[in-house]
Amino acid sequence: MGFILSLVIVAILIGVSYAGAQAGLSGLFGIYIPYLALLIFLAGLVLRVLKWAASPVPFRIPTTGGQQKSLPWIKHSKYDNPSSTFGVIVRMLLEIFLFRSLFRNLKAELRDGKLAYGWEKWLWIAGLAFHWCFFIVLFRHFRFFLQPVPAVVNLADKLDGFLQIGVPHLLLTGVVLLGAALYLLARRFYIPQVRYISLTSDYFALLMIIAIATSGILMRYFYKVDIIAVKNLTMGLATLSPKAPEGIGAIFYVHLFLISSLFIYFPFSKLVHFGGVFLSPTRNLANSNRMKKHVNPWNYDVKVHTYEEYEDEFREKMKMVELPVEKE
Repeated sequence: MGFILSLVIVAILIGVSYAGAQAGLSGLFGIYIPYLALLIFLAGLVLRVLKWAASPVPFRIPTTGGQQKSLPWIKHSKYDNPSSTFGVIVRMLLEIFLFRSLFRNLKAELRDGKLAYGWEKWLWIAGLAFHWCFFIVLFRHFRFFLQPVPAVVNLADKLDGFLQIGVPHLLLTGVVLLGAALYLLARRFYIPQVRYISLTSDYFALLMIIAIATSGILMRYFYKVDIIAVKNLTMGLATLSPKAPEGIGAIFYVHLFLISSLFIYFPFSKLVHFGGVFLSPTRNLANSNRMKKHVNPWNYDVKVHTYEEYEDEFREKMKMVELPVEKE
């Protein structure tokens, strides 16, 4: 049900943007909606981060994947169970860039009544490919918003298309991004346990990214789009002097509207984990509970009601119902 609902919503978004582009509403879909999406994205992201930053963390609660530092003769897992700031930094870098915890993930299942663990690296490979390709695709798109284009952006574009297949040449990250997203979607159907816990929001995010990648591939290789007009539009958006040129092509406005919709949805969904990982106390804290005494800063003095005071207040009533009392 969640998949069907998500599919219908994405189809409606595609239909609305295509119909609007065909009706000549290029200003709405090319200027006003992208600006609105960017404002909502930034405001939502800032509010979400401020909310996380204001959340009290009175205890050290890092998740651990190895032996805590204790006695000298017991080997310590420095990065899977860090006890120092340096260990936390290394752990965060491994988590952010290489998905260390996902790499350590194992598949557990019952075989002939016994618990067996199996290799589960396809999820790690797909997740790593998906996130890195997503980042590179976004980074490459800076060439539409900057003039002159920075050398590092041109280098990323050249490395991405180093195979020089086709005209225009094939960019590998777009294809890999689409393939990885399709794998992650198929996994939610194929594995019963994952299908059981999958929500509408999970399907919607994947379908949106699949639709964006697909429209981008169609726009680059199959449908004609005036790339000069696209550059003029994006440069106008970046310099706050936007103009919606004619003749870009409806597929471009579909692509742009889907991106704008994803930007609006982003701060209010699970996708915002890309910022949350830096503020997660389960990741960014050292496990030094055995080495230091951590005092709860919110543990202020409060007026307590002792049992002696409680009995003085209710002694007669306790006697009436034959409850034992310490003082007669």
